[in-house]
Formats: sequence, C-alpha cells, structure tokens
Amino acid sequence: MDSGSSTLAMRAASSSCFFNSSNPKFNHLSNPKPAPPPSALRYPVIRCIYTRNPCFNSFFSVKPTSITPFSCSAVTSPHPGSDNLATADAATGTTTEAKLHILNQEFHSLFEPVDRVKKLLHYANLLPPFEDLLKTTENRVPGCTAQVWLHVSLGNDNKLRFLADSDSEITKGFCACLVWLLDGAEPEEVLALKTEDLEAINVIGLNGRRGSSTISRANTWHNVLVSMQKRTKALVAEREGRPHGELFPSLIVGADGIIAKGSYAEAQARFLSPNEVKVQELANLFKEKKIGVVAHFYMDPEVQGVLTAAQKLWPHIHISDSLVMADSAVKMAKAGCKFITVLGVDFMSENVRAILDQAGFTEVGVYRMSNERIGCSLADAAASPAYMDYLSAAAASVSSPSLHVVYINTSLETKACSHEVVPTITCTSSNVVQTILQAFAQVPNLNIWYGPDTYMGANIMELFQQMIVMSDEEIADIHPEHNRGTIKSLLPRLHYFQDGTCIVHHLFGHEVVEKINDMYCDAFLTAHLEVPGEMFSLAMEAKRRGMGVVGSTQNILDFIKQRLQEALDRNIDDHLQFVLGTESGMVTSIVAAVRNLLGSVKSSAGAKVSVEIIFPVSSESVTRTPNSSLGEAPEFLNIPVIPGVTNGEGCSIHGGCASCPYMKMNSLSSLLKVCRSLPHDKDSLSAYEAARFSLQTPKGKLIADVGCEPILHMRHFQATKRLPEKLIDQILHNGGDGQ
Repeated sequence: MDSGSSTLAMRAASSSCFFNSSNPKFNHLSNPKPAPPPSALRYPVIRCIYTRNPCFNSFFSVKPTSITPFSCSAVTSPHPGSDNLATADAATGTTTEAKLHILNQEFHSLFEPVDRVKKLLHYANLLPPFEDLLKTTENRVPGCTAQVWLHVSLGNDNKLRFLADSDSEITKGFCACLVWLLDGAEPEEVLALKTEDLEAINVIGLNGRRGSSTISRANTWHNVLVSMQKRTKALVAEREGRPHGELFPSLIVGADGIIAKGSYAEAQARFLSPNEVKVQELANLFKEKKIGVVAHFYMDPEVQGVLTAAQKLWPHIHISDSLVMADSAVKMAKAGCKFITVLGVDFMSENVRAILDQAGFTEVGVYRMSNERIGCSLADAAASPAYMDYLSAAAASVSSPSLHVVYINTSLETKACSHEVVPTITCTSSNVVQTILQAFAQVPNLNIWYGPDTYMGANIMELFQQMIVMSDEEIADIHPEHNRGTIKSLLPRLHYFQDGTCIVHHLFGHEVVEKINDMYCDAFLTAHLEVPGEMFSLAMEAKRRGMGVVGSTQNILDFIKQRLQEALDRNIDDHLQFVLGTESGMVTSIVAAVRNLLGSVKSSAGAKVSVEIIFPVSSESVTRTPNSSLGEAPEFLNIPVIPGVTNGEGCSIHGGCASCPYMKMNSLSSLLKVCRSLPHDKDSLSAYEAARFSLQTPKGKLIADVGCEPILHMRHFQATKRLPEKLIDQILHNGGDGQ
C-alpha cells in the first residue's frame, strides 16, 4: 500500500491527544499525576470501596490522596495481586464516572509498561467464565487480532449486563476492565463513554514505542467498546418497540456464492457472473484486432463484469485507478496492441493519448467509449475561470516561492495552463501527502496551492493538524525530514481551492455518516480521500482502531484484501463487513479479489469466511430503464434495472450517491461498436477517437507538451521520492512552463 495519505491517516489518528475528551462527564485532564505506585509505599494499600460487581469480583487499589474529588470509605486490605481479594461488602450507587476515575488512577500509578501488562494479566484471571455456547460468530467482536466474544443483555431495571472472553490473556484483561466499568450501567452511561476516556489503560510497547503489537492491543479494547455501544443501541431500540434502522443494501461473498440484500445490491450482483459465451466472443474480438482495454474502477458493473471475466482469456485488459491506466496502455503498446480503448472520462483518454505519444507510440490509436463529451465534476471545476483566478491571485499574493499541486483527475489543458501560471506537479490520492511533505522539505519558505478537490484539501489540512500532536519520532516515520516544528510551520503556507467537489463523494455527508455511525460502527470502514469531512473523520476514527482505511481506490482494494487474508490465516469462522465509502463500481474488482482469495483456501474442511460489501445508499436507489436494443450486444444486458444509469445515478437523500453518471456513459454497446469498426472503418469512429491536442497555451506552446510535464514531474517523484531539479528550478525562478 502507498505510504502516503493512507499511512498518515493511521499514524495521525493513533497519536491523537486522548486526554482532550469531548465529553466533560469523563474528562479527567485536570487531575494531577498521582504519586509513585502503591507497591513503592511502606504502608498498607487503602482501598476505595464503592461497589462489588457480581460479574467482576475485584476492587481496584488506589493510593491515599488528597486530590480525590469524592469521598470514600477505606479499609486495609491486601494488594489486588494477592489471592485474598476484597471481601468487604460494597456500598451501593457507584457511578460509571466514579469507576472510571478509579480505573484511571489505578493505571496511572503504574509507570512501567511491564507493570501494566502484569496488571491486565491479573484482571484477566478475574473475568467471570463465558459459556462455550455463547462463543458464536454473532458474538464475535470484529476487527480484533485475537478472538473476542461479547454478550450483552438489558434488564427490566434498565441496566446493561456484559459478559466477555478472549483467547488472548492480555485482551481478557482489557475486557475485564471494560466489563467492570460498564456492567450494571444504564444505556446513556455506556453510550457516553469515549475511547479517549480510557487512554490510561493502554500498554505502550515494552521498548517504549508504539509498535504493531501495541496498536493491535489498543485496537482490541477500542473495538470491544464500540461493539458494546452498538449492541446497547440495538437493545434499547428493541425494548422500545422501534426498528433499529433500515440496513444499507449489501453483497455477501462466500465460498458458496453471492447473496444480494436489497434491490440495489441485486442489480449489482446480476453482472458479476456474465454469460461465458459472450465473454469468449468479446475476448476473441480483442485478440483478432490486437485491442488493449484500460478501464477505471468506477465502470458500471455490466461492463466490469464482462471485462473481468475476459481478463482470463486476453491479458491486455486492465482495470485500475486513473494513474495506472496510462502506464498499462504503454505496456500494451509494447506488447503489440495496435489500439487502446479507454473506459473512463475524457481526461483519462487525454492522458493515455499524451503518455503514449511521449513514449513514442504515436501510431497506436486511442478511443473513447462515447460520441459525446464525458465530463467530470472535478475536472470541470479546475477548467473554470474561478480556478485560474485562484492560481493567479494566489501566486501574486506572496513573495516566496510557490508550487501548484494539482489532482490528476483534471484535463491536460488545465495542467498546461496552470503550469504556465504556477509551477505544477500532479498528484494522486495515494501520493498527495508525500508530495506535499517532500516539496516543503526541499524548498524553504514554499507556498503550496492544492486543487481542485475542496474536500481532499480540507482533509489533508486536517491530517497535518493531527500530526502536530504526534511525537517527532512518529512524524519521522512518515517523512524523515519533518518534525512537529516543521509541520506546524508549513500549515499557514498550505492553501486549497474552495469550490471543487466530486459529485459522488459529495453525497457521503451527514445522513450517511449518521447511519453508518449508528448501525455499522463495528464494521470496517473504507473512504476515499475525496469524501466530506464528516465521513473522513469517521473513517479516521475507524482507522485508529485498525478498522478503516482512508486513501485511493487502490488503497481501499488492498485494505479489503489484507483484512480478508488475515481472517483466512486465522482459520476460524468469520464474517467481515466493509462499508464502501466510494463509487459503487469498485464492487466488481472487490468481488473478484475476494473470490480469488477465498478460492485459494485449499482445505474444503477449513473455516467458513465471508465478506459483506455494504453500499451506503438507499436500497431504492436504482434507475429503472426500458429494455434497450443493443443490436448484437449480449442478451443478458437487456434487463429492466441497472444501478446508477441515466436518471438517478444511484442517489438518494436517505443514503448517498453511489454511482458516477459520467463513468456510466461508457457502455458495453459502445465498446462493441468501436471494436467491430476497427481497423477498416475508422471514419465512422471520428467522434470516438481521443484526438491529439493541436491547441496552444497562452504562451504559444502545445498543450500536449506543457500538460505532460506536471505528470512527468510526478513520475520522477514516484521513482526517486524527490522533486526533480527541473521543477525546483521552475519554482525558484517562477518559470512553470520550463522557461
């Protein structure tokens, strides 16, 4: 996985300042640090006796202190580590707030990580037995490396009862703390607790650093708490006789096949197993005419289903994000392909044409899949006068050097014209963070102007804000030339465009976030870096628990594959849920990858593992279209329900927008038309051809030449991890066009 935005999201989230709790009820920031632990004292341990929890027969020891904000009765008793645990009757009425204070005091008094581990192992032995019949898949806590089971019930007294168990002793210790804290609490108390309120029980690695084992342990108790809260909400809803909420549509992929839940998912699933005869016909057509195919992940499932199946018969079919499409086209040309068909929006076919020309394959034809313009809301925002005004005014407003970092999802003309105003380098959602950090490291007093995606710009700014609270060591792991001081100093010099959004990711807003947070808080959450801030924050929180990813489409696919492989390696029954926080066209590649991994399990007697892909969109969000006549197109395409085409784009105020209307302008009928017309009937394809730019920039240079330079700058950065000297010279001398 790319080490840029996705890695940064995890490190920044996992290093947040936990003591700044947003819940004043549990905020213990004002409590002074306690004196040395009780074991260092010469007098007996004094115990605060508040309650004796029937599910956790233990009392936490607290050293006598004048700062305790509440009174208690005290008796002399052995240290909790002894066999003779507290036998005194507990006073009634202990609040969760009081228990929280006791728990934090207990662990704050233990300065050495090894002592905290010993304490957790001690409490693990006190966890009540968990019956084997309760150790079901339904009671499993998702996202934990170890197996963790949780059983929750709500009594007539409005009190919650928790039972937990794990096959890891340290994890059992974490569970014991949570059960002691929340067992017998009312729903409002359980739901008010936040993970940062329990930072004191974290166990930093024995070497003093946050290693992978530390993160895994922190993830475990975070995920247990999230599951406690989710099940609490469901029990309250059940008691009140109201539905917990309507589920999002989803696809469940298992070794035995696919199950679609909801009409939207059913429409998606119909294309995942296309007609084999028709797939063979299309593959033969590609072979006969030496046609390569590059397609974006966001293609309609009807197109992706056929192409994914055809990949087994013809190697020159590649489905990826926009960056890799042009690279794949060059490889296909080197392998002997005479034509490249591009299934994407127009800036993608422009880039493929330009990069092929740069590589010397001018004779290879490049074809779009529509005779009409295939736009993009982000590319259109960057092509607007407002964007050029933003760059012109920005460059003139500062005296220090400037660099324009432009998202690759823009037209070649935008890249060229921008480059003549401000020296420009392109970026992707995978490498944008590293690009910005490296630029700031190489050029003193640099100002960076990012665009056109407003949400991505705001999310990048938020990532850097989170880095300020990280240690210098953690920041150096992300970028070796930065520390807290440099990150803080660069923030005022980072700017982003305020009026550019992706129409798909724009709809992952409040309603979607609220529903995810309520009903899918314990699922794996994936989010593209282009999503709005609410979705971004939710995904970041999930990432901190090891339950999420924020990044590019490829980052999302890699994350799902990694989590599935981990589940298969554990060889236990499991059901993994993934909320798909990007365009629904990703599902075809995801399902193909999941099927491939599930098929790699050799033992038929192995564990049953399934993957559920959740579409955060209303189940009614499908577009009904009349039966179309596609001529010689496959019969299986003539169906009445196609997700996200023409009118609705899969959008709903109840969910979000799951499908890009521009991407869906690429149809299988157009692909068949282009392929059948090549090579002898090219004249009929003039509207489909990705023509070369003959237009010139304001400075009289060819758009194709100037527009490719920012892309080549990015290629250099990807290969060397440094900005090219030519770009540095352009920045320092304000010559974006290379003069």
